[in-house]
Order: sequence, then C-alpha cells, then structure tokens
Amino acid sequence: MRAEKKKKRTWLRVTGIVLLLLIIGVGVYAYSVYNSLTNAVETMHHPVDRTSEKRTEAVSLQNKQPFSVLLLGVDQRKGDRGRSDTMIVLSINPKLNSVKMLSIPRDTRTEIVGKGTEDKINHAYAFGGEEMAMNTVEHFLDIPIDYFVRVNMEGFKDIVDAVGGITVNNDLDFSYGGYHFPKGEVTLNGKKALAYTRMRKEDPRGDFGRQIRQRQIIQGVIKEGASLSSLANYSDIFSALGKNVKTNLTFDQMIAIQKNYKSVVSNIDQMTIEGKGTRMNGIYYYIVPADEKERLQTEMKTQLETT
Repeated sequence: MRAEKKKKRTWLRVTGIVLLLLIIGVGVYAYSVYNSLTNAVETMHHPVDRTSEKRTEAVSLQNKQPFSVLLLGVDQRKGDRGRSDTMIVLSINPKLNSVKMLSIPRDTRTEIVGKGTEDKINHAYAFGGEEMAMNTVEHFLDIPIDYFVRVNMEGFKDIVDAVGGITVNNDLDFSYGGYHFPKGEVTLNGKKALAYTRMRKEDPRGDFGRQIRQRQIIQGVIKEGASLSSLANYSDIFSALGKNVKTNLTFDQMIAIQKNYKSVVSNIDQMTIEGKGTRMNGIYYYIVPADEKERLQTEMKTQLETT
C-alpha cells in the first residue's frame, strides 16, 4: 500500500504526461475493481489500421524498448469529428530513464500525409482521424509514432463530475461561457471545467495558455481519481473514461507500461518548438525553420534509439 501511494504522488507531480497517465494510472486499484476496469479498457480500445514506415518490427514493451505516444486533446462536438487542438508527443526510454515531451503548436504548417497538401498540423485529425494525425506527426518529426491516446474535451466534463469536481490554481482573471474565473484557487464542476479550458482569445498566451489550463484540468482529475474518496465512484469514473478516452493501447500493453516504465516519470524533459507566426493568403500559420526541425528530429531519434 505504501508503494502504491508513492506511485500516485509521483504521477501527480507530472503535468505534461498526464494524458498518458490517465490511462496507465487506472490500473492502480485494478485488482479490486477488475471487471469494471477491463470493461472500460475494452470500450477505450480503438485500433488503427496503419503501419509505421519508421518501424521494421513492433515495439516490445515486455523487453522495455523505447516507444512513442501521440496525445490528442480533441474538442469534439455532436456531429463533428473536431480538430486536435492539443498535440503532444512523448518519447519514452526506460534505459535512459527519461521522457521527452514535445507540444506541437496546432497552427504548425506541415505536409498532411495522405492529403497531399500543406496545412495546419491539427487539420490532419479532422481530415483523417488518428491514422492521418499519427502519419503526419511521424513525417514531421521523422520518428515512429507507436501509440495514440485521444481525449474528447467536450465530454471531459463527465470525468470531472465523476471524481466529484476538481480544484485548480488559476493565473489569469477572466470570464467565459457565463462563468467568472478569478485568480487563485478555483473549484470546478464539469461544465465550469469545460469553459475554463475553452477560453483562448482573452489569454495573451493564446493556445499556449489554453493548453496549460487543459493540463491543469487533467492533473486535477488524476489527483481526485487517485484519492481514496474516489474508490466509491470507480464505476462512474470508468464509465466516463470509456466514453471519452480512446487509445490503440490494449489492456496488456497498459499493464506492461505500468510495470516496466513507471520510473521514467521522475525525469521528464519538456521540449519546445521555436518558430514564428505568419499569415499566408490571410491564414495564420506557425512556421518551424528547417534547422529547428532538424534539431527536434535528432533529439527525438536519439531518445527512441532510431538514429
């Protein structure tokens, strides 16, 4: 029990990797609620029909090989697939005991693989779902993308309510969606949490500010979900996860990651992309210079041992 609590505390200190931990961390009390957990994971499982051009053989999680995950935060609404407003690539190497985490600005201009055009990178998901998003990011970074985790931010309010609400530390006074969010600690239910993550135009940081708030919400969910008081609500929590989280990771793969890679969360390197915004034909794009892209690719390849 003491070891489990230590794991939880470690996970709670991590901000950028929270989406992946949302999946992996579900296994903390798997034995006591095994049936509910496996049903939720079965619902979350969403295989993709693609073969990575950067992999000659599938990753062996049992042998602790490095692997990558594309995290997609999608603002999906009824009747609309939505766009991946949040795109984070995690490259995980247990030998180096480290994680490289790269947030890709949604307006980054790049080739959309399978579409034959250059466009904003977040349009790849809108055009072709997880497969096209994975292929496009794989081409952009020139590394294999092994897995994806997609969170529907529209339905994320159900997850917030399932854990009984959350508390965040807000650094910007603003109003949005009929709610006022003062600076300091703010307690949020599901609807308020959704409004909190959606505001963008009033934030001088733009999308970067919104991504910070999204990570706060997910971190808050993990904190509440890992608490003993949430054990009584595990059925609602797993149900909400099953409805709003999709991944091509299987149950056995999640267990293997939790078993063989858990120590890497103590060493996370948050990478940034240096570029500049510009308008082309009246449309805003984030342009990443060739030398900057090469730097990112080299660092990620070294991490994944694909050089």
